Amino acid sequence: MFRLTFAPAAGLAAALALASSSPLRAQGWIEIERPPDRGLPAVTRVASRVSVVIDGRIARVEVEERFRNSGGGLAEGSYLYPLPGEAAFQNFSLWMGEREVRGEVMPADEARGVYDAIVRKRRDPALLTLAGHGLVRAQVFPIAPGETRKVVLRYTQLLDRTGDATRFRYAMGERGPADPETIGLRVQDAAAIGTPFSPTHQIATTRAGGGLDITVQAAGGGDLELLLPLREHLVGTTVLTHAPGGENGYFMLLLSPPPATAAAAAVPRDLTLVVDVSGSMSGDKLEQARAALLQALGTLGAADRFRVIAFSSTVRRLDAGFVPATPEHLRAARAFVEGLAADGGTNIEGALDAALDSEPGEGHLGLIVFMTDGLPSIGERSPERLADRAAARRGTSRIFTVGIGHDVNTWLLDRLAAEGRGSAAYVAPQASVETAVGGLLGKLRYPALVNLRVASAPVRLTAESPAALPDLFYGEELVLFGRYEGSGSGPISIEGDRNGRRERFSADARFAAGESGNEFIPRLWASRRVGDLTRQIRLEGATPELVAQVRDLGLRYGILTEFTSYLVQEPGELADGAMRRERALAPPPEAQSGRAAFDVASRSAALSGATNLAAAKASELAAPAGAAAAADQRRVGARLFILQRGVWTDAAQVDSLQTTTVAPFSPAYFALVRALPELVPSFRLGESVLVAGRRSNIQVAPGGVEQLEAGRLAALVRGFRGT
Repeated sequence: MFRLTFAPAAGLAAALALASSSPLRAQGWIEIERPPDRGLPAVTRVASRVSVVIDGRIARVEVEERFRNSGGGLAEGSYLYPLPGEAAFQNFSLWMGEREVRGEVMPADEARGVYDAIVRKRRDPALLTLAGHGLVRAQVFPIAPGETRKVVLRYTQLLDRTGDATRFRYAMGERGPADPETIGLRVQDAAAIGTPFSPTHQIATTRAGGGLDITVQAAGGGDLELLLPLREHLVGTTVLTHAPGGENGYFMLLLSPPPATAAAAAVPRDLTLVVDVSGSMSGDKLEQARAALLQALGTLGAADRFRVIAFSSTVRRLDAGFVPATPEHLRAARAFVEGLAADGGTNIEGALDAALDSEPGEGHLGLIVFMTDGLPSIGERSPERLADRAAARRGTSRIFTVGIGHDVNTWLLDRLAAEGRGSAAYVAPQASVETAVGGLLGKLRYPALVNLRVASAPVRLTAESPAALPDLFYGEELVLFGRYEGSGSGPISIEGDRNGRRERFSADARFAAGESGNEFIPRLWASRRVGDLTRQIRLEGATPELVAQVRDLGLRYGILTEFTSYLVQEPGELADGAMRRERALAPPPEAQSGRAAFDVASRSAALSGATNLAAAKASELAAPAGAAAAADQRRVGARLFILQRGVWTDAAQVDSLQTTTVAPFSPAYFALVRALPELVPSFRLGESVLVAGRRSNIQVAPGGVEQLEAGRLAALVRGFRGT
């Protein structure tokens, strides 16, 4: 029987700092206590599996890991694993070959001694400040050379209630080669929750047998955040915040309606399907577009109405106006679609006129899906005049554009979508048109609430993305990111229209002055903002202010944009003519279409719609052009640090602000991190770090003050947070 220590250690991510020989992650690690007989320690984790069962607010977690000694001699040490603060240790098993051996828990005072020894050894500020978590330590070795040992840890965890959702977290840190490709979760009572949402990872869900299976794609690494909306209201509302201190906070607002299967009272739709059948659409593109149209017709409900419009040199309509989705009309529509053939030019003017000549019926949501693969060649060809004409006639309809291939006019499609409160999607030449359009129409199948807005909040919200809330659909979450000024608690209220009635729903929210958790929010907000700003620049022209915003966001958050090459230039140094400000002045024709324009538009669309870190990851830069080398940069949450003269310096630092310097690991240092726990992640960069605050800066460096009396400490906290 081996001994098991359960030490009252610190925060989950902080405790991982003990694994000095491996990247930070939450899976267990080996701390070598006695060097092997020959050679250096070479114990590594070679496999990991995580499975979770969620029953109400209780999660039962099982972590199975395998370790191998690839060194030349016996390796003796301990297995360590950090538990979340809400977790209760259940049991731990070690396999000796095929035999399972259970551990025993040592007394609390002995466990505390083990923990204190670790703290003294590591001197990690997080170990002292983020109390309330546990560290499992098991003496399970030696491991013979070439031997693999399996360990299984089981614990239960009480899930937090956040707004109208329960929240499951699992810290993986940076992914290693032995970490799991997926994490499997089983929710026992699927009827109790809405559509799960993860702001950090791609997930897939399957409802079966009264339960819900969730598969998390863990390949991208990073800590997992999973929200399970409770089906207590028409729309579940959840607010998460991150406030690094010294600047405005960040927030994420999640609106989660029930699954589409529960959409008995969905808003009826008036759906207009517009498809380009010019000669360039011949072949696979037309076949895929035809399949997408047939799929769209299959989504229509008894209360919906529809139209189908095909255009090339001329415009063909199935019917003069909207018709109900009866079996007879649907049969006629399918026959019309099956008979489409590709030929002729591209009359976008005629197609837009046909799509906009009928207003949606009273109480109906008008949706226009416009698919094209080319530039206007018949009728009006000016993208400015086409966009202005469509904007003037749009009425209350939403416009969703789909550009197929590199030859589309990205400026026109983006402008139509922006004016029409919709979105623009771009399909690469070898990608599936059917998949792209099918995904869009699947999302638009069951409207829940339209004309949404944030009616009130306990703080001032700024820099929101999207700036105007889109419509909310059953089975599809709506995520709003933004910044907030000040701090406060109270209800955040959202209004929207449903079946001709204005409805209002609220959720309690806390916008903290300092909140070190939820570090994924700033990165997602920045990705969204870059997408919004780059689209605005393409539609309205570049101004020094807009370019500076994109430049600063790209530098701080490492986001790749078409302005990456301008990161080290002042706005005035841009090429002549780049600073046009006229509303809706289109860029030169050569900049509106082609591979480069397609890539830029696709990236902006992807960033504007990013809802999780996995989706935004492809846009990140290892080192922005013109910035310091990657080895001289570190990102900690929302902050970028650059190594300058041996000091990790916050890129947001302002020289005019007063800077207070404290000695590393001194009484003043630990008093400071207890008072300002948001400093902990930054201080872990090293013994020389400068962090920018709102009205003052704080630096850790040798030679700083050793003691801080209470009054001075309180003044430092007020100055840093700006309170």
